[in-house]
Amino acid sequence: MSVVLAFDTATGATVVGAAGSGGAVAERRDDPGAGERPRHVQRLLELCEAALADIGAGWDDVARIGAGVGPGTFTGLRIGIATARALATARDIDVVPVSTLEALALGAQPHDEVLAVIDARRGEAFTAPFRAGRRTAPPAALAPDALPGLAGPGWLAVGDGAVRYREPLAAGGIDVPPDSDPRHRVAGAALARLAAAGTPVAAATLVPDYVRLPDAELHRRRVAADP
Repeated sequence: MSVVLAFDTATGATVVGAAGSGGAVAERRDDPGAGERPRHVQRLLELCEAALADIGAGWDDVARIGAGVGPGTFTGLRIGIATARALATARDIDVVPVSTLEALALGAQPHDEVLAVIDARRGEAFTAPFRAGRRTAPPAALAPDALPGLAGPGWLAVGDGAVRYREPLAAGGIDVPPDSDPRHRVAGAALARLAAAGTPVAAATLVPDYVRLPDAELHRRRVAADP
């Protein structure tokens, strides 16, 4: 069996998707409750093994790994990227970068016009618009009031950022599903599908798509600029 194993740790959730050559697909995930911290370190490999077992596979069947590269939380991304690099190197298998925003948009199909929105904290959102599955503008970190400028009436906004910034999105005529709608969550099946279709890269070159500078770098620059 040739298996694609994909995972994403860009948000608070730890999401894993496994897809076998016979069409079997499994998802395992860990979604922290309100006020709980992400459990990427504790759960990622455990969830990978469970997803593989769900389709009757094991580590030796994995031919390709898909790694969510964000944008998202800096700590979460580093954990996922480091895990993907280690697995790909140790097992000498392909590794493919997967956009977390693209996975969100894919999970919202068959809606044709989708704005994927991830809560970026600091009063911003990571976002990118997709039409017919294709991104129409590069990922960006924007203030909530700027989000409607990327879309318009008839568009669908999904992701935890869409939930948080529902008001400005709705004011722009953009539809936001109810908070509990599964389209707001990165789906394991979407991750696996994008990983299967993507182009492999050298494990050492797999890097997060931070979109904006990490907090530590911003602090360093502020200190350096302070006379």
